Amino acid sequence: MKFFYRVGLFLLLAGTAFAQQGPHLAYVYPAGGKAGTTFQVVVGGQFLLTASNAFVTGSGITATVLEATRPMNFQDFNKLRDRLKELQDKFQDTRRGDPGTNVWTPADAKEREEIRLKILKNPPNRTANMAMVDTVVLRLSIATNAAPGEREIRLASPNALSNPMKFCVGDLPEITKPAAKAANPDLDKFLEKIGGRPAPNGTPKYDAHISLPATINGQIMPGGVDRYRFSAARGQQLIIAASARSLIPYLADAVPGWFELTLAIFDAKAKELASAERFRFKPDPVLRFEVPRDGEYTVEIHDSIFRGREDFVYRIAIGELPYVTGIYPLGGKAGEKTSVALTGWNLPAKKLTLDETAAEPGVISVQENFFNPVPFAVDDLPEISASGNNHSGETAQAVTLPVIVNGRVSQPDEAEVFKFAGQAGQSIVAEVYARRLDSPLDSFLRLTDSAGKQLAFNDDFEDKGTGLNTFHADSYLTATLPADGTYFLHLTDTQGQGGPEFAYRLRISGPQPDFALRIVPSSLSLRAGLSAPVTVFALRRDGFTNAIDLELKDAPFGFSLSGAKIPAGQDKAQFTLKAPPEPTKKPVAIVLAGHAVIGGQLVAHDAAPAEDMMQAFFYRHLVPSRELAVMVNGQQRAFMRDAFKIISATPVKFSPGGTARVKVSAPAFAFADRFKLELDNPPEGMSLASVTPVAGGLELTFACDAEKMKAGASGNLICAVVPKILAGETDKQKKKPANQAKRMVAATLPAIPFTIAAE
Repeated sequence: MKFFYRVGLFLLLAGTAFAQQGPHLAYVYPAGGKAGTTFQVVVGGQFLLTASNAFVTGSGITATVLEATRPMNFQDFNKLRDRLKELQDKFQDTRRGDPGTNVWTPADAKEREEIRLKILKNPPNRTANMAMVDTVVLRLSIATNAAPGEREIRLASPNALSNPMKFCVGDLPEITKPAAKAANPDLDKFLEKIGGRPAPNGTPKYDAHISLPATINGQIMPGGVDRYRFSAARGQQLIIAASARSLIPYLADAVPGWFELTLAIFDAKAKELASAERFRFKPDPVLRFEVPRDGEYTVEIHDSIFRGREDFVYRIAIGELPYVTGIYPLGGKAGEKTSVALTGWNLPAKKLTLDETAAEPGVISVQENFFNPVPFAVDDLPEISASGNNHSGETAQAVTLPVIVNGRVSQPDEAEVFKFAGQAGQSIVAEVYARRLDSPLDSFLRLTDSAGKQLAFNDDFEDKGTGLNTFHADSYLTATLPADGTYFLHLTDTQGQGGPEFAYRLRISGPQPDFALRIVPSSLSLRAGLSAPVTVFALRRDGFTNAIDLELKDAPFGFSLSGAKIPAGQDKAQFTLKAPPEPTKKPVAIVLAGHAVIGGQLVAHDAAPAEDMMQAFFYRHLVPSRELAVMVNGQQRAFMRDAFKIISATPVKFSPGGTARVKVSAPAFAFADRFKLELDNPPEGMSLASVTPVAGGLELTFACDAEKMKAGASGNLICAVVPKILAGETDKQKKKPANQAKRMVAATLPAIPFTIAAE
């Protein structure tokens, strides 16, 4: 019985270990489609060969996996090549009339053709980018009533769920360029040997004729230039809006970290009429083109420095599209209605009324009868408008705190000045919302007293909650007022620019302690009945330092958390989510909520799902996702029902520099020869000193470094079950640096909360 128990446990854990090498998506092409259509989509990435399902958020889209491929390895290629040579020799002998007993047959002809097709379909490629070496072909069907907008697509293997990629549902006719293929010198050599012609790599030059309006889907390969010709009539106000960086926000291994798409318009004589590389501060360009005369025109698309590869994916919308370039004001008060003025091109109306009577404070997306969504801030502080003539200390606009001022820097080199009464020792916060609300304003704030003495200033403030923003141009300052009196707040544009579109929202108040939460990753794969680690980041505001308790919100039965708390003063916590004993047929959306006491009141906020993305080899960003998707795989075995439980009381208490023992219910003998325990992302100063088999499980001894872990510290200890290096592995494999191979985690113990006691 013990033997079968042991084998069953090994198979269960081993299957979980391989699940950690789950699918990772690098691109989706095309990155969208029109409602009411069915078409094929190519998904590129790593570990995709076992992908069996595809899931798209929202309703109205079904996806089916058609095939998954990876470039053939050279061992298989050499075998096929050698067999092909044998067949070729046999064919030549027969043609010369000297076949001997080895006569060419129809079966030989069929085999030769099958080998050729196999090599051509899936040739080896030593230059392939490993981040997108695998491809999966999907068939997507979008219902006619599917709501337009952004979705997310994920692939699932039997034991894992991929990261999400953006997928757009549009309402314009769609034109899709053939999917790109990476350069392959090995295939070229093979084609030359069999008398064929090398295949064009990535279609670097592409030309097509289109009808407007339309959305164009394409990929740019190295040196690639795509041209689309269209007919237009004099006076048409055409909008050419690009999506590239907004589809794939960050490329980990490319500088500056995204596809920098360039647009240009040419007439029939190849004269350039307009071009754009950005739209204001955003990398994706937008062009407004007034057609000068009837005729044919060409839009040209390429990377700004002619880079390219399969994940340089774009969508270009062209037509007389209603496009908003600015709104005013940039926000409104929760519980009220706000009249908003619109500026832009081809707009059917110049004003709209937004109803925030049921809105919570935050930033919402607005898209009503125009092409592009725009952000709109909702807050619960009193709101006023800037007077318009408050450009110096003498004409400063008097305000009563707390307040949010909606205004514009209407002219270059213009200042907006506000004055308020303050008391000695009073804490003041001033914060600008402009760039985070798509305003081009690059703000600068100064706080002065009545004599003009500068007390505080700020240019740029990093808001980690805006993961798509790499240039943090909004300002934020805090100060403690030295005396009773009148104080002045000066707001300017750092670059001395201004205009009607340079709108802002300026908050002037005492500290408003609060927090927001981001949970990563936004895709989780759990083995039935087992746990997996998740991380929640706390974005603290206005000096908020209290602890934040986390809980599942309306989660399906069987899910539970361990160690779900962000300690006071800390900006993140890693804890574990445990799966129910039954698998799920498709991903389920899970919501986590955080609770904290602020000013004697209990405040709750949902944790927004996000992906921790790397930009250009170095920078990291929390990029928001639409949902936290959790897939539960496998079936919990009866003998595993009580395994991997923390038996000792928690939180585990340490004395500075001391040790603590924790008992875990686990099959001890399984760890003796196949698996071991390791701390996953341990707090600095904490270590796993020993693992000892005891009756009913294991006893873990943890050690605390007195120099690095101070009294009062708290957190979680998370132990991963990892395979031991097997005796048959080579020394080279044993010495392989950890960053060169993905560590395989078979299982994760529930998080073990700890505290460091006072001496």
